[in-house]
Amino acid sequence: MLARATAATAGVPLLYCSGSDFVEMYVGRGAGRVRRMFERATKLAPCIIFIDELDTLGKARDSGNNVFNGGGLASRANDEAEQTLNQLLSCMDGLDSTRRICVLAATNRKEVLDPALVRPGRFDRIVTLTLPNARGRENILRVHASKLPGFKEGSGIDSDRSNSLGTRKDGKVDLSAVAAVTDGLSGAELEFIVNEAAIRAVRRVSANIRAGMTISTNTNEAAAVGPEDFEASVANFFATRRKSGPNAGDVFKSVFK
Repeated sequence: MLARATAATAGVPLLYCSGSDFVEMYVGRGAGRVRRMFERATKLAPCIIFIDELDTLGKARDSGNNVFNGGGLASRANDEAEQTLNQLLSCMDGLDSTRRICVLAATNRKEVLDPALVRPGRFDRIVTLTLPNARGRENILRVHASKLPGFKEGSGIDSDRSNSLGTRKDGKVDLSAVAAVTDGLSGAELEFIVNEAAIRAVRRVSANIRAGMTISTNTNEAAAVGPEDFEASVANFFATRRKSGPNAGDVFKSVFK
């Protein structure tokens, strides 16, 4: 997302590739792909090259102290990986302001990267991204929740209902309350909670239909995602994906005392 925003702000093309795109079994193929990528970037310059999952391509090379490396396919794979990395290092060495090419990369495993790759002159700046704060989580939730059918946002919760994340009477969800109980969650996890709430809304409507209850003929109103759906989604998330941490009840209690 930052790479796309950077390219859009600069008004230049963005060349996207994944580190796994350069992983080959036969020696020389990965290096060839690296050369072709930089050749394409030169033709499109000014442009930005973004390499996702850089650790797949830029793992630290062996020290060469091992006398026996297994031979066969293992040896060729190791040679191919080193040649590909060496080609990337060589191409990045040739970059300067006159070529108008900027290389961005992302990884969750910076510690496994080759020191020659992350030194100044190749990757000059290392940016550590943190998880969103409460305001950021609320904004992320709002982006995804705005796409839900019949979604209504409000302020305030039902004080007489435990673990409330909105007012059930008018079906409005308090996204600030949802953000408060989702501390430590990433953008992808917040999107999952919104999507899970939508699924639970459909299940709730289906159950009401099977039970013979009268359902509104307005599609958006009938399938509207309400606070009870978000409450169930959050509770399910902490129960199934954060078993080692606090359970959903403890999270709610710590926020709404």
